Amino acid sequence: MVKKAETQAPKSPYMALYRTYRPQTLSEVVGQDHVTTPLHRALENNKMHHAYLLSGPRGCGKTSTARILARSLNCEQGPTPDPCGVCESCIDLSATGSGSIDVIELDAASHGGVEDTRDLRERAMFGPAKSRYKVYIIDEAHMISPAGFNALLKLVEEPPEHVRFIFATTEAEKVLPTIRSRTHNYNFRLVPVKILQEHLAGVCQQEGVSADPAALALIARAGAGSVRDSLSILGQVISGCGPEGVTYQDAVVQLGMTDSALLTETLDSIIDRNGAALFHVIDRVIESGNEPRRFVTDLLERIRDLIVVQRVPGAAESGLIHAPEDIVEIVVTQANRIGPAELARAGDLVSRALTDIKGATAPRLQLELLMAKLLLPAVDDSTEGLRARLDQLERGMPSGAKSAEPDSVTAREATAAPSPSAAPTVVPPAPPKLSKVAPSTAPVPEPEAAAVPATPVGVATLVSFVSMWPAIMDALLKYSRVAWMGFTESTPLSFENGVLAVGVKDAGRYNNVKSGGHDERLRQAILDVLQVDCTVDIVQGATGKVVAAPAADDIPHRDDKTTQDVTGVDLIAQELGGVQIGEIELG
Repeated sequence: MVKKAETQAPKSPYMALYRTYRPQTLSEVVGQDHVTTPLHRALENNKMHHAYLLSGPRGCGKTSTARILARSLNCEQGPTPDPCGVCESCIDLSATGSGSIDVIELDAASHGGVEDTRDLRERAMFGPAKSRYKVYIIDEAHMISPAGFNALLKLVEEPPEHVRFIFATTEAEKVLPTIRSRTHNYNFRLVPVKILQEHLAGVCQQEGVSADPAALALIARAGAGSVRDSLSILGQVISGCGPEGVTYQDAVVQLGMTDSALLTETLDSIIDRNGAALFHVIDRVIESGNEPRRFVTDLLERIRDLIVVQRVPGAAESGLIHAPEDIVEIVVTQANRIGPAELARAGDLVSRALTDIKGATAPRLQLELLMAKLLLPAVDDSTEGLRARLDQLERGMPSGAKSAEPDSVTAREATAAPSPSAAPTVVPPAPPKLSKVAPSTAPVPEPEAAAVPATPVGVATLVSFVSMWPAIMDALLKYSRVAWMGFTESTPLSFENGVLAVGVKDAGRYNNVKSGGHDERLRQAILDVLQVDCTVDIVQGATGKVVAAPAADDIPHRDDKTTQDVTGVDLIAQELGGVQIGEIELG
């Protein structure tokens, strides 16, 4: 139950929500049960330690908990986990109280020197004026200098019976280890969005303000796990809202966050490979004055939700997705329309863009470059790009094409008029048949064997060979570096009846791969990557000019067992794929 600070006078001047709703007992501290429960038991059993170190992110309740401990220790009914709230000490130490002379709060950022700690040490020897304990709350304790810590060490190790120390810090690792070892350490955590949203709803109820749950979810996410920051943001939105209360649109406008409809359109365009729609979204982001880095951050959060939905069954029901029901339905639908590798690659690219776009002089250009990368995994030769292309193939969508048909080129697509709202799609012509390119260099089967065509293990098209060619080359490198060098600048030309025509760049490479039997190694690499067993027909150049291969005995290659006699032009041809083009005549 959210309660306002005790003893608050009616019609008092407006006070920030994070001060108005500062917790007064351990049970009111939000989202830190792992800390408040053991402290509650220690107070119940009267086994409080003489020194505590409370650490964790800002705005999570460290200083509030320190004040509650001081209040619990000095309550007339205490030590007690539930201060009475009516005795002089409780009133003085309430959120609106004047404070107590026996509870000293110090900011180590300005009182962390050795002289300050020596003065503290001398004052600690005097007993409390009117309370049970003299309590020192030292905030930002990591700012105490090493010399100051050393001056304080003996007092923290063996303090007088009437003294209690409570250190609070955001960087516990900077506190002197000898001090840490003499305190009880409690680490505060960021508060989950769901708990923050419920807390904000309780505050709105106490304030008599109606609030849209979607708006509260947005505010809780903007608070980034900090109760204080979330209450501060809520106070800002409440102060600027209309008579209808806190609405989703109010929160979006005041916080500069991205409208969920814009994020939905962005993800739909990425999934559909619709470049025109995607760049129109970027235009709207810039023209509407949205901060580009905020847009990228919100896009990354939406991608995170899609990944969670894909990986965790029932993620929305279990509370892993913190969004209104209509947005959750959209997230589930989008997650079913994109492959996990594509989604992981998108998340990685957007995450990197967060760093690139910070301080960029041309943020629009950075956003457009990001979208271009998201649309074109075919130009990404990394492992992530390869997996994204596999996802597209499995979804029946060729890399870079907007159509969802399994075949990349059909007569209908080539002749159909483009939709005015769709991105212009360039349909490449179908590759020429090998018989029209060049005479085949594949071995001619015997008459009785001609009736038995090669049976592929998997199913493939020329498009799949082209898109997966970088992966095939990687697989070929594992078999033979010489073979890989020969096919480095090769291109799949056509694929029909189990025969794949592969064009190589020049005569030198053509001779090497033919004479070395590297076509068989290429066949094995294709089988490894695509699970397709085919015959490899090597053609010189993309124009289809075929050069007769010399006898294998005439061309040495790296895989020979003996190469000590290979020199000059033959060695260059073997190792580097070089070609003799003539001699220069002098004189």
